[in-house]
Amino acid sequence: MHDAPLMPKATAVWLVENTTLTFEQIADFCKLHPLEVKGIADGEVAQGIKGMDPITTGQLTREEIDAAQKDPTRKLNVSEKRVALPEAKPKKKGPRYTPVSKRQDRPNAILWLVRNHPELKDAQIMRLVGTTKTTIASVRDRTHWNASTLTPMDPVTLGLCSQIELDFEVQRAAKEKPTDTAYGGATLLPASETTRKEPEFEPSEKQRDDLNVDAVFAKLKTIGGKKADEE
Repeated sequence: MHDAPLMPKATAVWLVENTTLTFEQIADFCKLHPLEVKGIADGEVAQGIKGMDPITTGQLTREEIDAAQKDPTRKLNVSEKRVALPEAKPKKKGPRYTPVSKRQDRPNAILWLVRNHPELKDAQIMRLVGTTKTTIASVRDRTHWNASTLTPMDPVTLGLCSQIELDFEVQRAAKEKPTDTAYGGATLLPASETTRKEPEFEPSEKQRDDLNVDAVFAKLKTIGGKKADEE
């Protein structure tokens, strides 16, 4: 049992194009299904993927491939690592390192985060762009020395953090502090409210008479006639 190569499909493409290995041998080495390897050979799968040579990457030797080509029942064996790679050291917790060339963009990123995601805590903004609470407060209060020229810019676009990191912090903030509907939170109105029609204006009988010019003149004639009879 061995681990799959670094780029299984790209490696399979190279083996299909450059060797006479069976689909089963390639599928076993690349941890793919034999039908998927057949699809690669037929041009139906992995279109546009450039083949990767497993020999140059040190995963196979030419001798191993030649031996497997002569014996279709032989499985490919991964080459032993020639160079021992140092074990990855666990990351130490601390403020994010920001390259010097991008440090001038941090206030713009902070302004974007404060405006577009006010639910984020200062500690979260610090993790995303590698800044300090003092800087965040000065940007939020518009007391930053360069406040007049700051422009809100997406920290992902600036390369200060990844979209996955930003989405994670936003979702985390939303869970910890859900938006209150009383302060402008987005809510969906029931269908009865959104489809309800406003009642049409129905004037009363008195209002209809007042608006009827003929009725007004008729009333005036009646009043005038009564006055003439009385005299």
